[in-house]
Amino acid sequence: MNSFWIILFHTYWTKVKTKSFIITTIITLLLILGLTNLQSIIDMFNDEDGADKIAVIDKTNELYPSVAAMSESIQEGMELEHYVDSESEAKKKVEDDSYQGLLILDYDSENLPEASYYSMDITDSATATSIETIVQAVKSQLAAAQLNLSGEQLEKLNEPVPFEHFALEKNAKTEEELNQARGLVYVLLFLIYFAVILYANMIAMEVATEKSSRVMEILISSVSPIKHMFAKILGIGLVSITQLAVLLVAGYFSVTNNDNMSTLDGFLGFSGIPAATIVYAVVFFVLGYFLYATLAAFLGSLVSRIEDVQQMITPMTLMVVAGFMIAMFGLNNPDTTFITITSYIPFFTPMLMFMRAGMLSLPVWEPILGMGVLAASIIILAVFGGRVYKGGVLMYGKSNSFKDIKKALQLTKKE
Repeated sequence: MNSFWIILFHTYWTKVKTKSFIITTIITLLLILGLTNLQSIIDMFNDEDGADKIAVIDKTNELYPSVAAMSESIQEGMELEHYVDSESEAKKKVEDDSYQGLLILDYDSENLPEASYYSMDITDSATATSIETIVQAVKSQLAAAQLNLSGEQLEKLNEPVPFEHFALEKNAKTEEELNQARGLVYVLLFLIYFAVILYANMIAMEVATEKSSRVMEILISSVSPIKHMFAKILGIGLVSITQLAVLLVAGYFSVTNNDNMSTLDGFLGFSGIPAATIVYAVVFFVLGYFLYATLAAFLGSLVSRIEDVQQMITPMTLMVVAGFMIAMFGLNNPDTTFITITSYIPFFTPMLMFMRAGMLSLPVWEPILGMGVLAASIIILAVFGGRVYKGGVLMYGKSNSFKDIKKALQLTKKE
């Protein structure tokens, strides 16, 4: 058993100390911190440049005060300036970057506001949308005045209709609980997807690398191939836990301590997460990892050259992608028959069953059955994969076909 732990910790420390691991972790960490603080970074540059200056030509000589007042009340970071020179001069000012854009106000045939907006290009749709909202609000006020509607009547007219959605199913999640679950499930689906893709590939590459350097011949003389396979799986598993822990902790504190991310915090469901959802997330993540890691290990044992690894594990990668795409579809329809059936297919279960358990009020036996399906699949795959691995590590030469599985099994029988 000592040899098992030696290989496990050697695999872990070797990977953690590599420059690629450290650089990848740092770059990903900086990316997460940058994305979660993106609004603050944008605001910092906006503060340096000042508010966006928009030149306004009011052909009616009446609309500008109302539009300017409405802009101050509903839009920050935009400065409207009444422009009295010609339209051609104003456009030149936009071209030489004195103004970000030019807004021209006029009346239509019904004596209601209409507007034209000029800018250097139309990529900045946010500014144009904000201006449209402002002009629309002024138009609503003037239309209400023409109809002799009071401010209270106009407010009543624009008031959203009271609408509540109730579930008749017993113990069904509330709308708030469902929104929290959807955000959390969305994040964890991405986590499962990228973890399986990245770390399962790492296991296959690790095995293929040792085979290509003939280190495997030395290793299997002192430790059984089965112990070697699971030591690699657990070693890479510890690497994944280390990296994910750093990234998740940094991401969590960056989101929760950033005022600009309060809306995202609520969407992701960081507050009030049900304990059962956390348990399901951990269990299905671990089981999904072991399922794909075991598959990747014995597929990696069939190749002798590192460049053949990607071709061999492509079907496994496609299964992960398929499960992820089905889960993305299921976020809006988690209780469909198709999602229910596919959630019991072992290679889709980690993502689909977790999604259903997180978003629906499932009876306890369904997630437990999904765990049982995964556990049984892992055992079957481990037994079969162990036999393939035992013969596969002794195979050299060009090996990039699934026909080599049969050859590996034949080598195992000869021992």
